[in-house]
Amino acid sequence: MGPVPWTTLSNGVKMPLLGLGTSLARGHELENALRIALDNGYRLIDTAEFYKNEEFIGNVIEEYVEKGKIKRSEVFIMTKLPVYGQREPKRFIEESLKKLKMDYIDLYLIHNPMGFMKTEGEDSIKI
Repeated sequence: MGPVPWTTLSNGVKMPLLGLGTSLARGHELENALRIALDNGYRLIDTAEFYKNEEFIGNVIEEYVEKGKIKRSEVFIMTKLPVYGQREPKRFIEESLKKLKMDYIDLYLIHNPMGFMKTEGEDSIKI
């Protein structure tokens, strides 16, 4: 596969047009898949706090940066605020940054933005 094309967003930020989603992947399976993706030109990595895999992604990105295979600025990292984190977005951003071993996230989304109200009783939704 050749280099993945990038686009420029209206605010001037450059973003790859093809990325790797990591929803159900963890551990060595994810690390190996991410290495293969990076070696084949993928530069957008989609993760989320809810996926419980940010640390694995951080390990591989750190490894590739330290080996000089990529620069952090060449990878577009997208992660998400969990639906249960709406009252503490700063805490979740800080936790994601720590797990990813990064000092910035390229795109931070609200994951599955639904409104929940904490209620008591048999009809309440447990989060």
